Amino acid sequence: MANVLNSKTDTPNPEEPREQEGPEVPLLREPREGLPPVVADAAHLSRVIESFGNGTGPVAVDAERASGYRYGQRAYLVQLRRAGSGSALIDPIACPDLAGLGRVLGDAEMVLHAAHQDLPCLGELSLRPSALFDTELAGRLLGYQRVGLGSMVERFLGIRLAKEHSAVDWSVRPLPKDWLTYAALDVEVLIDLRNVLEAELAEAGKLEWAREEFASVLAAPPKEPRPDPWRRTSGIHRVRNQRALGAVRELWQERDRIAQERDIAPGRILPDSGIVEAATAMPRTAAELIGIKPFSVRLARRYVPNWLKAITRARDMPSAQLPQPSAPGDGPPPTNRWADRDPAAARRLEAARATVSAVAERVTMPAENLLQPDAVRRLSWAPPRSVAPEAVAGHLRGNGAREWQIGLTAGPLAEALLKAAEA
Repeated sequence: MANVLNSKTDTPNPEEPREQEGPEVPLLREPREGLPPVVADAAHLSRVIESFGNGTGPVAVDAERASGYRYGQRAYLVQLRRAGSGSALIDPIACPDLAGLGRVLGDAEMVLHAAHQDLPCLGELSLRPSALFDTELAGRLLGYQRVGLGSMVERFLGIRLAKEHSAVDWSVRPLPKDWLTYAALDVEVLIDLRNVLEAELAEAGKLEWAREEFASVLAAPPKEPRPDPWRRTSGIHRVRNQRALGAVRELWQERDRIAQERDIAPGRILPDSGIVEAATAMPRTAAELIGIKPFSVRLARRYVPNWLKAITRARDMPSAQLPQPSAPGDGPPPTNRWADRDPAAARRLEAARATVSAVAERVTMPAENLLQPDAVRRLSWAPPRSVAPEAVAGHLRGNGAREWQIGLTAGPLAEALLKAAEA
């Protein structure tokens, strides 16, 4: 089954059929109780906290960030809805501490779509769920190809959500009314969607699997910062020598410093393509640098002295201080090298992947949701001394697999590894 990118929204594909055939699905245009005013002061927040404390059942939660506009992933709007409380739109810039809201909600289940995207920024506001239902993850476990909120609402609830404001700059103030309407409608439908998905999960025998997954999402520790985040520069594979790689590092770090200082998304200051091109050319003068197109744009051009100093640092850096071509890692090497480095491991990987795909097809879900690809790679590269199901289960458990995943895959994987060893 094809990999499906995590997202709150779907990018329309003209070659992909609509979720439903027949008459046009009606567009949801207005919140049922009208658009609530934005909560932007302590008194209003206190009233909302009291209202949500008196509400009942799950709490629909969403957050809007300014990805691509601002530095980092902080929330610029938080939307909530609960039976008996209605909807609320909270400005987290004016109200940056939502711990009081978390206290009155207690152990109430929070319903989010693609929770892994919003939990970090909600945590920064001290709003952390005690229980979770992730509608996007539920859709994946049920085997649906399109799991964006719009597609799932259309499929299960028979209504459409307008998504034209999904990528706007939510840091602007005041927020336009049509943006706020869009944001309120996202939580308007979440609890209804959750209820339909829960029933379908139960019917498919997957509800306990989903509960394990939701608990795992909540229990996951914050992501550790990458040791060399500059290595994720798009196009870095075209950089062929260590000194140019050093220039990528220096330019990336200078861009990041400027972006953080100005609270602007790094790519708006200088795109990755400019970093790679400058690192390859190693220009010495402002004229040479501005001749590289991304540096001729106004914001990048403003920092030409900074870029030249970064390149000079890389040019003058002692060889011992230059970065190595590959970052050290604690996992297996890239799989495209396995056939040369360890043919037996390559055979194990091929067998393991085929096995996971077969089981995933049988239970109707993407293979990557049945078992994380990293766990499959680690098992194939360094399997336990014994490939009995119990040993394979322990290996998978040590690499983060959940019990339902282990129950479905440990036995078939042990058999596949044994056959690969005999081949």
